[in-house]
Amino acid sequence: MRALRAMPNPRLTGLGSGLFCAAVMTLLGFLDELLFGASLTVYGVLFVPVSLLTALWVRRGDLLTAPVVVPIAFAVGLVPVAESGDGVGGRLMGLVTALATEAGWLYGGTLVAGSTVIVRRIRLVRRRAAARNRSST
Repeated sequence: MRALRAMPNPRLTGLGSGLFCAAVMTLLGFLDELLFGASLTVYGVLFVPVSLLTALWVRRGDLLTAPVVVPIAFAVGLVPVAESGDGVGGRLMGLVTALATEAGWLYGGTLVAGSTVIVRRIRLVRRRAAARNRSST
């Protein structure tokens, strides 16, 4: 239990969680390109824990933003990993293709973030109801 308390526990705003997730996924995209030759599978596997951290670290008042910013961050970080052709059209086609072929990871990470947010929201509502019941008695 003591080890869990030693873990970092930041509380990010909705915008902060989006910036955190996008920055980490972009950094991981560049590292993936550098170390693994732009492996889309490695990028997808790394996306799931980043989604979980984003959902865990967002403030209570901004819980619903996590499942929204996570897929956006996936697409932003995918830019360095996606295959690129000649010009803007080639890069855009590579990005769209990577999004289509890695949709499973995208859905999986979004599902992890959404499930985490739902669990956190249920716990928050129960705590508030318990506090109300204690104060009224």
